[in-house]
Amino acid sequence: METHDKVRHFQEELERLKERILAMGGLAEERVQAAVEALVSGERDRLAKVLRGDEPINQLHVEIDGLAFRLLALYQPMASDLRVIVAALKINTDLERVGDMAVNIAEAALRYLEHPPVKPLLDLPRMGAIAQAMLRDALDAFVRRDTALAQSVLDRDDTLDSLKTQIFRELLTYMLQSPPTIEGALDLILISRHLERIGDHATNIAEDIIFLVSAKDVRHTPPPAS
Repeated sequence: METHDKVRHFQEELERLKERILAMGGLAEERVQAAVEALVSGERDRLAKVLRGDEPINQLHVEIDGLAFRLLALYQPMASDLRVIVAALKINTDLERVGDMAVNIAEAALRYLEHPPVKPLLDLPRMGAIAQAMLRDALDAFVRRDTALAQSVLDRDDTLDSLKTQIFRELLTYMLQSPPTIEGALDLILISRHLERIGDHATNIAEDIIFLVSAKDVRHTPPPAS
């Protein structure tokens, strides 16, 4: 009976760990979305709210680490359960950094709004939508242990990288042709880099899922030739 209770408590705490990861992911995604939308709409108050709203993510970051270390210390899990906990710790770090990226986007957006518009903001919202979808799908893959969904996240990373390069080249042209646009264009380039980094964190999570489910390490592995 005691062993049965221990197993039940372990599974309950493991589910709580997963729930907190999802809650943190939801907060991080909301903050990225708010920062990008407020940039496009010019809502300075909303951007300021993103800057002030980092504390809930930081609290979850600490709570999730505590839950994971408690599971490791009390239950000494083996094999697949151990991989879940290790993956959760790594995902926790990536999500905290996504929250930091949202703050960085909001800071750059506030600076950008101090200048005349450089260009219509079309590609950055597209980058934001892709990065958010990658993050959402990576977390869904974690819950569902879905390696196909995780692989689809990896496959979208090149699209995000291509958009960042396209934005850089376009803004470089603006800066060369019109020096007064330089400061604003540099902020847009920074925002594109932050969005690319969010995609990188989603990719990290997806790689962790593939390792979690299949014990296969796909980091630094080139994609198969088409």
